[in-house]
Amino acid sequence: MNDNESRRLARAQLPEGVRPETLAVRLALAPSQHGENSEGLFLTSTYVQPDAATSAQRFAQMEDFTYSRTSNPTVRSFEMRLAAMEGAEAAVASATGMSAILLLIMATLKAGDHVICSRSVFGSTIGLFGKEFAKFGVETTFVSQTDLSEWHAAIRPSTKLLFAETPTNPLTEVCDIRALADLAHNAGALLVVDNTFCSPALQKPLALGADVVMHAATKYLDGQGRVMGGALCASERLVRDAFAPVVRTAGMTLSPFNAWVLLKGMETLHLRMKAQSAATLAVAQWLEAHPAVSRVYYPGLASHPQHALAMAQQSGLGGAVLSFDVRADSPQAAREAAFRVIDSTRVLSIATNLGDTKSIITHPATTSHGRLSEEQRQAAGITQGLVRLAVGLEHVDDITDDLQRGLGR
Repeated sequence: MNDNESRRLARAQLPEGVRPETLAVRLALAPSQHGENSEGLFLTSTYVQPDAATSAQRFAQMEDFTYSRTSNPTVRSFEMRLAAMEGAEAAVASATGMSAILLLIMATLKAGDHVICSRSVFGSTIGLFGKEFAKFGVETTFVSQTDLSEWHAAIRPSTKLLFAETPTNPLTEVCDIRALADLAHNAGALLVVDNTFCSPALQKPLALGADVVMHAATKYLDGQGRVMGGALCASERLVRDAFAPVVRTAGMTLSPFNAWVLLKGMETLHLRMKAQSAATLAVAQWLEAHPAVSRVYYPGLASHPQHALAMAQQSGLGGAVLSFDVRADSPQAAREAAFRVIDSTRVLSIATNLGDTKSIITHPATTSHGRLSEEQRQAAGITQGLVRLAVGLEHVDDITDDLQRGLGR
């Protein structure tokens, strides 16, 4: 190794104890011989090997780069950075957040196994657990997000996984991660926490006892609505022995370009989450005082049922997503009122994503939870008058003025 290469590698080895904000900007693989300051984008499907023996060794061990379905330098940098930010030993990337859950199920469960899942999670997650994997003999019991006794009562000898999303989408219900971790471990099961809403900037489930952290990187890790991605963060053993082999075989791989965009998004994650959380609290307080709104769901409000728990788990911040019920006399009137609020906006984007710098407004009952049965929606608390708002970085007064166009009619 020459002096130039030694200096290049040394620059990639961060000192011990650097803060999460620094990890979000600096942690990645060492730069190439060209010394690029922004992480390199490796758009290649395969890698030339020096000789047949080395090729055989690398394919057997899967530690070096052979084929981009199994590993890629840009994707590896994303995995390293996210794992460090979550306080995990390792991470594995996937094409989307839902593919990360698919990877989790394929790697840890088999026919006859049992899952306990909050009934308040994202609609597609309910569909994946309750419908798609039921075809293969994996049974799921859906329970209250906040009632620990329901989780406890649902445990069976075959229970292998507890899955929670906190806060939930869209009602922002918060679960006690440490209590669920104790419950899972006493039953010999794993606790998986979807940390998409908070991101590691606000919440670190592994430090509270969770075994696996799942991310829809499409949301706040990107932060600007550009690309899709997902990830699982866990122990080195789980990632190496359970998750990575499934990714290699099934190919739910994150593209290098998307990984590069996510790396850039993560550099501003802490700044965005703090600014957007502050703006969301202001909008939530405004909505709570509005006569046309019957209820606001936001962990940062003192009126939220799990406010104290949320503040303890989420670094004292409520996150950047809230929901609210438009006041109405009937379900049909509620839906019409919710549509009127949404359709009257001129600044907010009507879309189903979240985590963007642009504020996004949506009607969960007909979008994210639209494919559920009415019974499932009612069980999850998704009413026709519910509106979800993911607050971006516009001026708060412009957001509230935009909501007033519909609420004031």
